[in-house]
Amino acid sequence: MLAADTRCMQQLAHRRLALFTLLLGGFTAFGPLSMDLYLPAFPQLAADLGASQAAVQLTLAADVIGLVVGQLVLGPLSDARGRRGLLIGSTLVCAIASALCALAPSAAMLSVWRFVQGASGGGGIVLARAIAADVAEGVAAARLFSLFMTVSSVAPIVAPVLGGGLLVATGSWRPMFWLLTATSAVLALAAWRLIPETLPVEERHSGGLRQTGRAFVGLARDRVFVGYALTVAFAYASLFGYISGSSFALQDVYGLTATQFSLVFAANAAGMIVLGLLNARLVRRFPVRRLLVVGLASSTVAAAVLLVAVLTGSSLVAVLAPLFVVVATRGLVSSNATVLGVQQAPAAGSASAILGALMFAGGVLVTPLMALGGEGTAVPMVAVVAGGAIAALLATALLTLRR
Repeated sequence: MLAADTRCMQQLAHRRLALFTLLLGGFTAFGPLSMDLYLPAFPQLAADLGASQAAVQLTLAADVIGLVVGQLVLGPLSDARGRRGLLIGSTLVCAIASALCALAPSAAMLSVWRFVQGASGGGGIVLARAIAADVAEGVAAARLFSLFMTVSSVAPIVAPVLGGGLLVATGSWRPMFWLLTATSAVLALAAWRLIPETLPVEERHSGGLRQTGRAFVGLARDRVFVGYALTVAFAYASLFGYISGSSFALQDVYGLTATQFSLVFAANAAGMIVLGLLNARLVRRFPVRRLLVVGLASSTVAAAVLLVAVLTGSSLVAVLAPLFVVVATRGLVSSNATVLGVQQAPAAGSASAILGALMFAGGVLVTPLMALGGEGTAVPMVAVVAGGAIAALLATALLTLRR
C-alpha cells in the first residue's frame, strides 16, 4: 500500500496540491449545491410547470435519493474497476442530466432527471473521497479531507443565496440548472486533465453484487467504522436542521430582518470555514481522533446551552452565541470523522459510499421532525441541532473506543 501511495503522490507531485484539493472539494460540493441551489425558486417553478407544492418537493426528494443510490453503487464499483474512468463518466452523465433538468416540460420529468443528476453527482462525491484515501494516509489524509470537506460543507449554505441571486437576475429557475450543467462539464474536463488513476490494478477487489454485499456487511459489523459513520450522519443532521430551520426561527421568532439573518448566516458559515482550515494545520500537531473529540465535546456543550436558552426565553445574543459554536465546530467534526472512518475500512470506495449515503440520509430524516413543534417557535430547530450534536458525540464515545 505504501508503494502505491508513493506512486500516486509522485503522479501528483508536479501539479499544484491546492488545485487538486479544490477539485476534489468541487466534486464533493456538487451534491449539496445541486440540492439547495433552486430552493428559492420553488414557488415560481410550481407556477411555471403547473405543479403542486408536493410535486415540486418530490423533485428535491428524487435528487437526494439519487445521491444516496449513486454513492452506494459507484463507490464499491470503483474498488473493482478503478476511480478515474467512473469519475469522468459519471460527471459527464451529470452534465447531460442537468441540461435535461433545465429543459424539463413538467414536474414529473424534472423528478426523473433530478434522480439521474443526483445518482451521477453522488458518484463524484464518493469517488473524490476514495481518491483522497488512495493518495494520502494518516496526517496527510486528515489535512486533505479537512480542506476539501471545508469546501463541500459551505455549499449547502451558499447555494440558496446564489440561487436567489440568479432568480433575481434572470427571473427564471432554468438558468440554475444550466449553471449546474456548466459546472459538471468543467469538473469532468478538469478530472480528465488533472486526476490520474489512483487505484492500481493489483489492489482492486473483484466486482459483482455478492462482493459488494459482503463488503457492506463487513463494514456494518465493524463497530468502530459504524461509530464514525453515525458520527458523520448525526453531525450532518444537526447542520441540516440549522440550514432548514434557522430562517423561520431567527426571523419569525426573534425578529431578525432578512439582511440581519443573512449576516448571521454568513458569520456562522465563516466560523465553519475557519475551523476547517485551522483543522488542516492542527492535524500536524495533534491526533485526528483527539481533534474530533474536542469538536464533538464543544459542539455538545454549546448545543445544551442553546437548548436551555431557547426553552427559557433568553435574549437573542444568548441564542446566537452557542448556535455559532455548534455550526462552526462542524469544521472539526465532519472531516476528521470521515477520514477515521475511511481509514478503518479495507476498501475506500465502499467505506466512502456508506459514509456519504448516511450523511445525506441523516439530513433527509430530520426534515419531518422540523414540523412537529408547530409554527412560531424555535424549539424544533434547536431540538434537531442539539439532538444531532449530542448523538454524534455519543456515537464516537460509545462505539469507536477499541476494546
